[in-house]
Amino acid sequence: MSARDGDGWIQCACGNKHWGLNGAAGILIVRGSEILLQHRAPWVHNGDTWGIPGGARDSHESTVEGAFREAVEEIGIDTSLLTVLHTYTDDHGAWKYETVIAKGSNEIVAHEVNDESHEVRWVNIERVEELPLHPSFAKSWPELMKLLNNLIGPT
Repeated sequence: MSARDGDGWIQCACGNKHWGLNGAAGILIVRGSEILLQHRAPWVHNGDTWGIPGGARDSHESTVEGAFREAVEEIGIDTSLLTVLHTYTDDHGAWKYETVIAKGSNEIVAHEVNDESHEVRWVNIERVEELPLHPSFAKSWPELMKLLNNLIGPT
């Protein structure tokens, strides 16, 4: 395995600090009318919020490789059960967060793998906004929901 060189904070032109020296990637897994969300542990940055598994990309990783690695590390899924549909980019210039949207098979089993996750749950797309969302995920959610509707049809 190549070196893990992506961990660290970067000061962004938007005024915020972001995790990931090479940007970050996450995975939005959709199955039917549900998506898989992770309840972040209270102690992590923006803790006790809901979002998608993700984190810092290493310099040698593609977006999909980084998102898949994070999914395995955080929720223990078998990535061979995913079909990549699209990638959405929240581009801040010097830093970006790339969300891989993937269709998950019915056989996917997810669980909390480490102490970064408080819970993992399938959530109906129409009910996502009822949860306390990670601020960045909440900001991107309207656009992600439009993409999901275009990719899989209205829920």
